[in-house]
Amino acid sequence: MTQEQSENKDFSHLDTQHNPSMVDVSGKTITKRTATARSIIALTPEIVAQFVNGDIQTKKGAVFQTAIIAGTMGAKKTSDLIPLCHPLGLDSCKFNIEIQGNDVIIDCMCTLAAKTGVEMEALTGATIAALTVYDMCKAFSHDLVIKETKLLSKTGGKSDYKA
Repeated sequence: MTQEQSENKDFSHLDTQHNPSMVDVSGKTITKRTATARSIIALTPEIVAQFVNGDIQTKKGAVFQTAIIAGTMGAKKTSDLIPLCHPLGLDSCKFNIEIQGNDVIIDCMCTLAAKTGVEMEALTGATIAALTVYDMCKAFSHDLVIKETKLLSKTGGKSDYKA
């Protein structure tokens, strides 16, 4: 991005007096919007060794199944967690979780028809799922690291994005 492009941009959640403000989407058209976000959590080899048939059974339940439920709940509560986010009724929230080496790759895909996007819901869902994996595995070790959370793609609205 050039300096000129950067200078022409404004933060979307500030009004003309630079006070916090929810973005007014009342004039926007309802379109199908999607977003996919990813969180990666690094586990220890001892924890990875506990996985049988693609999941770990703990006293709290199956780790990945619980992470999916928690991530879905988190995505649905995004506007309660992040100030100025619009409350959205998600049409779909799906997860794909896989192990690559010692890393657990968590992808959260959110979809809806609305006037605003679902990036924050996908990012929240992936993050909450990673935190749930951490919570359920910390009895083995606290040497767990949530390495990254990022937006992979979004469609709908003014512009599409792909990482």
